[in-house]
Amino acid sequence: MQIVLPRIGTVAAWRAEARRLAAAGVAPETVIWSVGGAAPDLFATAPPVAASSVTLTLPRAAVDGLETALMHAEPERFARAYALVLRLARRQVRWGDRSDPMMRRVLDQEKAVRRDIHKMHAFVRFREVTPPGANRRAFAAWFEPDHHIVEAAAPFFARRFGDMDWLIATPTLTARFECGEMQISETTESKPPPADATEHLWRVYFANIFNPARLMVQAMQSNMPRKYWKNLPEADLIPDLIRSAPARVMAMQEAEARAPDPRLQKRMRAIAAQRSKG
Repeated sequence: MQIVLPRIGTVAAWRAEARRLAAAGVAPETVIWSVGGAAPDLFATAPPVAASSVTLTLPRAAVDGLETALMHAEPERFARAYALVLRLARRQVRWGDRSDPMMRRVLDQEKAVRRDIHKMHAFVRFREVTPPGANRRAFAAWFEPDHHIVEAAAPFFARRFGDMDWLIATPTLTARFECGEMQISETTESKPPPADATEHLWRVYFANIFNPARLMVQAMQSNMPRKYWKNLPEADLIPDLIRSAPARVMAMQEAEARAPDPRLQKRMRAIAAQRSKG
């Protein structure tokens, strides 16, 4: 049996299909999963029905974790998740048991997806595209996630930027927010929006918060991987800030050494205050 899931609403469609297949007693190894307009499998046939159906009753943590892991980019995630929910429903494995290889793989994929959502929230950079005479300001952004997270990540931007129109395009899906309504569609134009004045503001902000005394290059690149730099206006400052960091730290240390001891200054002010009272 071949199940073709839609590109939009993929997780919800998988959930409905998983419940239907489990109720029919369909074994995991008899199902081929795909997304979008996949070509039919020439060898696909009607699967044999198991002896008994399975009612999928899972703890909330398991549902949330599985649905998050289903946003991962690995093609086999749907088959693995279906096999796992059957085992969970039959009490053959406990949710969160990392000693089980299948469970461990799903938990690792859940973690990777949550990290990708966090990166999207942190590294999306809007550029203004407001047309002349518009009543609401409009912004656009381009982002390249590792996994299929647009539908899960977009509500964050709707809550935070509900007073403006915006769109976030990725190579696969685009989230569009207009007049308080959000829509998800397949991406038709795969290129970033043009630069605008807000990029200069990002550079100024980043340059001012950059602390050379706390620079740890590996930690910075772990939190801000190079793959995101091409879409971050402030990223072109990073090489120069790294190169100049040692000199800036030395200058800060020399300036601190020349500065009067604050404790001595405080003591001198206290003495002067006492003398003025006397």
